[in-house]
Amino acid sequence: MGESAAHVWLLPAPLWQSLWLTLRLAAITTLVLGAIGLPLAHWLNSTRTRLAPIIETLVALPVVLPPTVIGFYLLVAFSPNHAPGSWWRALTGAPLAFSFTGLVIASVFYSLPFAVQPFQAALRGVPHELLDAGRALGASPARVFVRVHVPLAWRGIVAGLTLGFAHTLGEFGVVLMIGGSIPGVTKVASIALYDEVQKLAYPQAHAFAAVLLVLSFLLLLVVTLLQRRGTRVT
Repeated sequence: MGESAAHVWLLPAPLWQSLWLTLRLAAITTLVLGAIGLPLAHWLNSTRTRLAPIIETLVALPVVLPPTVIGFYLLVAFSPNHAPGSWWRALTGAPLAFSFTGLVIASVFYSLPFAVQPFQAALRGVPHELLDAGRALGASPARVFVRVHVPLAWRGIVAGLTLGFAHTLGEFGVVLMIGGSIPGVTKVASIALYDEVQKLAYPQAHAFAAVLLVLSFLLLLVVTLLQRRGTRVT
């Protein structure tokens, strides 16, 4: 046990750099997922447009589509020869593919259903009577959503954000296609672990995998506890 802990703390600096990059990517992705996923979930729950099933299916597509397929099409879209890659190049002078910004966009797209679906379930679980009461008191729909709907659904929302964060930690196929393996820029933890295995550096790979395993377990434990408490309250 002590020897395993020593291996973890003695991990090479590049592996810690990859872990920090992954945590930063997951944190930014989670913030974006909250900003766009929560309104999207509310809209999907409340809209009556005939396009809603199509949009909801597009949002859920990354759940069943192979990551390499998603990564390939995003790589094509991010290239300087296609929009939005060409627009980004004209605006910033830098390519969107093989950049940290490209990783964030790809991660948001790939993790979107893992946040939106829990958001939808949490928002549906709020009794309509409470929302109607807020509207009856003269509050606007936006105010009811922010002041009543979201606070009452907070457990499911936190669960969705946690799942989005955890899913970003485990990304491999999409980030490999979009970002490659540029140290300090796009070389995230999953790619760094793969590289260690390819080099037959099994002690380092084992220690690094243990760190990722513990992080993933703790994140899923948070989701499980929130769901269990939410069920008891209901």
